[in-house]
Amino acid sequence: MDSDLRRAVVVSLGELGRSDDWRDRADAGHSLAGFAEMQEAVEPLLGLVLDPGDTFVTRRTAEGLLRRKDKAGLTIVASALAVANDNHADWIHAAIVDVFSILSDDLDEALRLCEEMSGDADERFARGARRLHDSLAEIDPVLRPL
Repeated sequence: MDSDLRRAVVVSLGELGRSDDWRDRADAGHSLAGFAEMQEAVEPLLGLVLDPGDTFVTRRTAEGLLRRKDKAGLTIVASALAVANDNHADWIHAAIVDVFSILSDDLDEALRLCEEMSGDADERFARGARRLHDSLAEIDPVLRPL
């Protein structure tokens, strides 16, 4: 893995995420989600999930993060939910439902990770993790193991 090249991609996507064009920001958020495990990507991703200019950017970035179905993606979404206004929270919730309403195994793992994160020492982050857990707990997935 070429860490210098990955950092360069994160920097480029971060710059795209500061574009005046909502389409550029949405593309940057969705693509940058693939690098959510990198510390350099966290702040730009939080900014895009909470994009002040267009909720499509919020939805597209949150969806990309959630589709990772891992702690890195869920952590950023929980951090955003900790401070999100109602409008942003609604669009994040829509992404949560889209991603986790199919497979119960994916939902169960996300719920487990959120429970773990809700015990974090940072109360604001823990609140966001509980908010994410509550959204996930409302979902009745379509497919369950036999």
